[in-house]
Amino acid sequence: MFDRFLEWRMNYVLVLAVIVFVIPLLMENPFYFDLATQILIIAATVVGLNLLVGYAGQISLGHAGFYGMGAYFSAVATTTWSWPPLLAMLVAAAVVGLIAWIVGRPILKLKGHYLSMATLAVGFIIAIIINNESELTGGPDGMVVAPFSLFGWELSTFGLYSMFGLEIPGHIAWYLVAGVLLLVAVVIAQNLIDSPLGRALRSIHGSEIAARTVGVDTARYKSMVFVISAVYASIMGSVFAHFTGFITPAIAGFDYSIVLITMVVLGGMASPMGVILGAVVLKLLPQFLAGFQEYETAIFGFILMATMIFMPKGFYPTAMNAIRNKLGKSSGGKA
Repeated sequence: MFDRFLEWRMNYVLVLAVIVFVIPLLMENPFYFDLATQILIIAATVVGLNLLVGYAGQISLGHAGFYGMGAYFSAVATTTWSWPPLLAMLVAAAVVGLIAWIVGRPILKLKGHYLSMATLAVGFIIAIIINNESELTGGPDGMVVAPFSLFGWELSTFGLYSMFGLEIPGHIAWYLVAGVLLLVAVVIAQNLIDSPLGRALRSIHGSEIAARTVGVDTARYKSMVFVISAVYASIMGSVFAHFTGFITPAIAGFDYSIVLITMVVLGGMASPMGVILGAVVLKLLPQFLAGFQEYETAIFGFILMATMIFMPKGFYPTAMNAIRNKLGKSSGGKA
């Protein structure tokens, strides 16, 4: 029964929706809503990255570059050029997708550490451009971002909105928007996984040579998933920019790319729920370790290392396997 529940692909989406919309009932402090909204935004980003890393088996160490491009394009377009935020977000996604396709075609021919170095170089180039174009981006000091608005309706963390007869503070409204975007990201990803594209990606991950032998256009499918994951990053980068109202080049840097990859690996590759769990853990863990002061980084690193040693498949797959084994033994005992 439990296996059938897990196999129904939309059940975990329903569970995720319940979790997302029940959490506001348990929180009151705006700080917690701010942190939760950031978690939802970055979780949606790694859901897209998981398609590339977890399903296609292609590493990307420069993915924060696409996230930063989306954020800065929206910031410049809305604040400097006075574009409507939604238009800026869509054009940013299109531009990032085009750039990802252009750079992805040649670099995805590489494998292993050569591919890692190539994607790392792409990320570095994007971060350097953002950092050096100070007239547009504000340089290392960052830049202010205009609030998100649509048809004259402005979404701000300091606002107060009326919905269904309820007064909803801005920080809760932003949380709900981010929650809906995460659910949409997961549904789209799950449908891609169950489509011919998803089957092609899994065959490439298993053996690229075997996939080519049976007629899979590996170059085409790898380019497609690279573009899709970059568009995910761009859109959520734009959302993050409008949510925070201020961005710096750090969001496009190497460190942030490593954080994104770590979330995928820690939570469980090729598992949408797993990478979401990885995002939650990696964002919350520093909050719990803040009291250890100078030992925080060492403890954080030790926890990550221990997790990879004892749970190499990640949090979610390991937990699901443990539950299956436990229920299997219980069923066997009763029989």
